[in-house]
Amino acid sequence: MSGYVGVFVSDPDLQNQFTQVELRSLNSKFQSAKNKSGKVTLRDVPPVMAKVKTFTGVSVDQINSILVESSSDMDQEIDFEIFLKAYLNIQASTKKLGKLKVSSSFVKTGKTTLRHTISQSEKSSYVAHINNYLKDDPYLKDFLPIDPSTNALFDLVKGGVLLCKLINVAVPGTIDERAINTRTDLNLWEQNENHTLCLNSAKAIGCTVVNIGTQDLVEARPHLVVGLIAQMIKIQLLADLDLKKTPQLVELVEDSKDVEELMGLGPEKVLLKWMNFQLKKAGYNKEVTNFSSDLKDGEAYAHLLNVLAPEHGTTSTLEEKDPTQRANLIIEQAEKLDCQRFVTPKDIVEGSSNLNLAFVAQIFQHRNGLSTDTKKTEFAEMMTDDTQTSREERCFRLWINSLGIETYVNNVFEDVRSGWVLLEVLEKIAPRSVNWRLASKPPIKMPFRKVENCNQVINIGKSLNFSLVNVAGNDIVQGNKKLIIAFLWQLMRFSMLQLLRNLRSHSQGKEIKDADILKWANNKVKRCGKQSQMESFKDKSLSNGIFFLELLASVEPRVVNWSVVTNGETDEDKKLNATYIISVARKLGCSIFLLPEDIIEVNQKMILTLTASIMYWSLNNKAAEELKDQAQDSEELSDQAQPSSASSEQNEESTSDV
Repeated sequence: MSGYVGVFVSDPDLQNQFTQVELRSLNSKFQSAKNKSGKVTLRDVPPVMAKVKTFTGVSVDQINSILVESSSDMDQEIDFEIFLKAYLNIQASTKKLGKLKVSSSFVKTGKTTLRHTISQSEKSSYVAHINNYLKDDPYLKDFLPIDPSTNALFDLVKGGVLLCKLINVAVPGTIDERAINTRTDLNLWEQNENHTLCLNSAKAIGCTVVNIGTQDLVEARPHLVVGLIAQMIKIQLLADLDLKKTPQLVELVEDSKDVEELMGLGPEKVLLKWMNFQLKKAGYNKEVTNFSSDLKDGEAYAHLLNVLAPEHGTTSTLEEKDPTQRANLIIEQAEKLDCQRFVTPKDIVEGSSNLNLAFVAQIFQHRNGLSTDTKKTEFAEMMTDDTQTSREERCFRLWINSLGIETYVNNVFEDVRSGWVLLEVLEKIAPRSVNWRLASKPPIKMPFRKVENCNQVINIGKSLNFSLVNVAGNDIVQGNKKLIIAFLWQLMRFSMLQLLRNLRSHSQGKEIKDADILKWANNKVKRCGKQSQMESFKDKSLSNGIFFLELLASVEPRVVNWSVVTNGETDEDKKLNATYIISVARKLGCSIFLLPEDIIEVNQKMILTLTASIMYWSLNNKAAEELKDQAQDSEELSDQAQPSSASSEQNEESTSDV
């Protein structure tokens, strides 16, 4: 239930024009538009947009003409937000021509210019949050407080330290700060390492970073920086909206079936459910369905604060007729609960969804008003998973969401039961394996349709040689956690081995097996003159972390700072090494989702993924260097083959003489 929900758009006005379902669908279209260089230009957009159902009947040429009117340079590289603005341009233009069948829930707008904007109000709120939480940081205290009216935020982001520190504020302990480069004069290499560490760690806490690269952070592109910071802060503020952390949330539902449903909701929806639960107690009859328009008049806020903090209750807020003044009274009342000023009266009146969400989340953190009924909380604790299952669920959830599929997963065990998510993952890792004509997209009312989806999942799994003896689609529909985890592990392992297999310079197209990964890792460490070896991926000697640190140093010698490595003899030393290993691997460029405990306890599955990720980075990096060398060799040969101007003239003279 934890994690950031959906696709984030840094421009709030732009985000409010799309539902999350539509955003994820369009994000999937954007990914498919990437050309051979991995980029998207306006010229790549028309063929993709022509396939969108909204533009049925509109030709590629017509869409191209609309975009040409909006931009003089069709070869300019665009990102996802400009892609969305292009969508709105096409939508507005085709509607004028009478060729658009409006069946979508988009808010219709006029022509949109293809440029990014950021909300200054959001930027100011996020800067205030950074100043508050990082003011005592040994490295950043010399740069804080940041003045939100200047570009100081973006200048500070360029070094990569600020965002790494902010990730640790959002989810403490995610990054081992010994792995962050914190010299005062960082070179470009060190900055890039920090940004790589930041993006891989952001993925590992649930941020959506599909459209963000290290170069975007080096350049500190404002809309991407503000968007990423917003996600980190949102994750921090919504962290307690989880049954495991706040079992009192069980009060929001009536029975065990509703608890399962609650566990499958994203944190934003749980926050809305909590808010409506409290408003009902206050006698407020209107349902709040969003953090924007439904909160503009301030009535819901006034009732919420009165029911949560009756000692500060007042009727003057509701009696105030001026919306701005009422909003100001609301903020003053919330401050009595020690809530940070995340919103201004203007933000409430104008319906800033991101800042209103942050404000409501802060109210929840300081005063949730939920019962401390022991029986109910004990029941909630019984419904939550054991530690090992929770860790595996977290790993698979983050991995699935990192793939960029259309559906966002909040709880693996609940969200896969319709089969649709698994079909999306299968299509991603084994293209054209899914027969979409036989698939049903949620919401699915007829139970047999879910079984059909899951049966297709099992059949595809068998075709990929997964071990699925006596496993049926109905096992997934029924939410059999053991079988779901086993299937997801085989999916992840298949994806990982496919990536390695595709590095033909190493595998020559042959199948890669677990034994190949084990052999590669041992040989890599041995060639560097080290004595450490692992007998298998469940070798208990791996718990001290030394082997993986030597492996990381063998693929990139400068990445490990041996002065901070312990001998790994005590439990505390083992944890220090394990935490450092994960951060160093992410700093190198490995996309991994394991926890320090997985290394300490030698979780065979997670140890395999860690080793394979390091192997993939090493071989991929080697392949890139070989291609670069080949290109340089070709240039040199070309230069040698090119005759000098003098010899060319002599040749021409010789030819004319003949």
